[in-house]
Amino acid sequence: MRDLISNIDLKRAISPAAAVADNTPFVTQILDRIGSESVALAIILGAIADADATFAVTMVHGDAANLSDAAAVPADQMNGSLALAGFDFNADNLIRKIGYVGGKRYVQATITPANNTGNVFLSAVWILGKQNLRPTGNPPA
Repeated sequence: MRDLISNIDLKRAISPAAAVADNTPFVTQILDRIGSESVALAIILGAIADADATFAVTMVHGDAANLSDAAAVPADQMNGSLALAGFDFNADNLIRKIGYVGGKRYVQATITPANNTGNVFLSAVWILGKQNLRPTGNPPA
């Protein structure tokens, strides 16, 4: 099948929300990647009002559903780099991405602001590919 939608599954990572004007980290939902051979996190940015804010991305993985065994994901288990997934105040209305190819079942990312005193809008979505099982359609409203 040549279409994309039948070969990926999407999961909420960070829901759209009101602007954040401090250094509170944005933490994604814990992703259960069972049935998926590859994972990407797409970080969707809106306006960033601060003139010197920076945002670092980190990622952990583990086999416990609550990530009580969380460990930092090694660089060789990522597509892209955490440095390139990070961004600063100049990234208005852009998208950043980072991929996970490790073997752990659960994954979570954190986006940590520094020097953020202005408003920042962001959300994120997990994209799961190379499905062992066909993804489901959209859930009912």
